[in-house]
Amino acid sequence: MTIQDTDVLVIGAGPAGTVAASIINKAGYKVRIVEKMKFPRFVIGESLLPRCMEALEEAGFLDAVKEKNFQEKGGAKFVKNGKTCDYQFADQFTKGWQWTWQVPRAEFDKTLADTVEKMGVPIDYETTVTAIEFHGSESITTVADKNGDASHIRARFIVDGSGYGRVIPRLFNMDRPSNLPSRKALFTHTVDLHRSMSDEPNRITIVVHKHSVWVWIIPFSTGITSLGFVGDPSFFDAYPGNPEEQLRGMIEAEPYLKERFKDIEFLFGPRVLESWSSTTDRFFGEGFVLTGNVTEFLDPVFSSGVTLATASSQIAGKLVVEKLKGNPVDWEKDYMKVMMQGVDTFRSYVMAWYEGTLDTIFFADNQDLLIKSQICSVLAGYVWDLENPYVKNHKTGLHRLASMITYRDSQLSSSI
Repeated sequence: MTIQDTDVLVIGAGPAGTVAASIINKAGYKVRIVEKMKFPRFVIGESLLPRCMEALEEAGFLDAVKEKNFQEKGGAKFVKNGKTCDYQFADQFTKGWQWTWQVPRAEFDKTLADTVEKMGVPIDYETTVTAIEFHGSESITTVADKNGDASHIRARFIVDGSGYGRVIPRLFNMDRPSNLPSRKALFTHTVDLHRSMSDEPNRITIVVHKHSVWVWIIPFSTGITSLGFVGDPSFFDAYPGNPEEQLRGMIEAEPYLKERFKDIEFLFGPRVLESWSSTTDRFFGEGFVLTGNVTEFLDPVFSSGVTLATASSQIAGKLVVEKLKGNPVDWEKDYMKVMMQGVDTFRSYVMAWYEGTLDTIFFADNQDLLIKSQICSVLAGYVWDLENPYVKNHKTGLHRLASMITYRDSQLSSSI
């Protein structure tokens, strides 16, 4: 059986894998990527956050992505019962990027993968990891190609950016249940003939359909729009028929969508994704590091997936370089702790969203502009800015703010 040698084996050619691979490759080390799927391939996570841009820039991907003319995104709009809350990234509290893109992920991910290949990093597509043996930091990974032919890859270190595949956590029994409830999404891409009825396409729109049920509307520059409902699995049981009939019934039942998406063409039969939340108790080991969704995937509501994927790989890639140089690396302090800060901040916002706490904040009258800018920074992905009180105190700050708003409004009502 053949053995290939590399300094770093990267599992997965999505944003997590390619960002890490590029950073390590640019440092002069030999990198190889193995990817289970054939690209382009469909995946959700189509609305990026400005924090992603820092990782894409350091990886050397920005010029290639700009050439694709993806839809620029300058904010996020929330809608509920006729009320609107607009967050513009230009108004955010944290200094950083003030825009990003909305992207069909098949094309976006392939752009990153093609670019890293041009940098000299080979990608073995349709190649599955079947086993890994660690010998200290070094490893022998067994892979099988699409024909079932097996080979070995010997590496000094492994970066697992396999996303939902969760290769190392599954091989070494590291998966742990998430503390988030199980949820379901039903979604498709549409030919958005009536986009003129909205004030898009330069931001994502999130519609509160009912308690704990919401809709994403993500317009692309091509005139195609991604549309999906997310909620408790029991919500979908109220709509009979096949997935297309269910989705059309949901569109009909939501006033904000009814006219714009009435009888609209679906580019593919609506797809289902559910029970996506997962985690692991550690993000690294002696010869590996986990990045992106392999660490933890929370929920699609705040588009945190690609941000955590690219940011974690940006950090991990630089730490791997230090490791290969022979320098000491404190993975717990400089990686695990840092990533948990971001994950936990997003988790607090996800939980506050489904509890209804953020409804109170987002749709309040007479909002404090400073507080709104601080929350906007979180929605832009700047979840590591501890100068922001709604990052530093993410566990308590939102509930305290919502209570203050509720109290203020009750006092105003009683004085009328």
